[in-house]
Amino acid sequence: MSNKKQAGDNIQTEDSNWKFKGEAVKNFNNHVKKSVPLYEEGHEIICNLSKFFVKDNSLVYEIGSSTGVLTCRLSAANSGKKNTLFVGLDIEKDMVSYAKQNLSKNYKNVSFQINDIALCDIDKSDLIVCYYTIQFIPPSQRQEVIDKLYNSLNWGGALIMFEKVRAPDARFQDIINTLYFDYKLKQGYSGENIINKMMSLKGVLEPFSTQGNIDLLKRSGFVDITTIQKILSFEGFLAIK
Repeated sequence: MSNKKQAGDNIQTEDSNWKFKGEAVKNFNNHVKKSVPLYEEGHEIICNLSKFFVKDNSLVYEIGSSTGVLTCRLSAANSGKKNTLFVGLDIEKDMVSYAKQNLSKNYKNVSFQINDIALCDIDKSDLIVCYYTIQFIPPSQRQEVIDKLYNSLNWGGALIMFEKVRAPDARFQDIINTLYFDYKLKQGYSGENIINKMMSLKGVLEPFSTQGNIDLLKRSGFVDITTIQKILSFEGFLAIK
């Protein structure tokens, strides 16, 4: 008997076993735009911010590049810069294959690699983007990863990090959860879809609070940190080395 359940957009899930592979890959772009408020607007903010940090000969990383859309948008936003390189890293082979087949062939300075940021080394860069990625790294490894990103940045470089965040107390968490549930219903998901997705993310997605994320960044060495987007339980941070 199959334990698969529908999370909407033809994506099947299992309890505590959300995966970014298989059928989830080709449906990912549509699903995530409907699941994360201001998802596209977040891309636009990141691309506009990138122009402050990307210059001639810059190396830019996107950690957790999924289908590669944002990595390629970053390249397009900085097309006037010379000898730039944009590298998307993702742990899921299916995501990297999709990005290579559907996107990178149109961008000479974009490449995608299968890699686990917790295990691999990265070169010195001027900009690193983590768009809803760090939340999927086990909390026991999270500080080490942020330390690695900080150390790999050139002085004056930036980390742009978007995360789902927990509220500062139980009352606010209850309010935000209810508003987010309403948001997803308005996107056309059924209550069953929403609950199935929530159950599949148990132990897989572990958000920190706003302060918890700021503490991670500060412990690694970042001093200049600000919020660049916030809606419900979704927040973007800019940290400059």
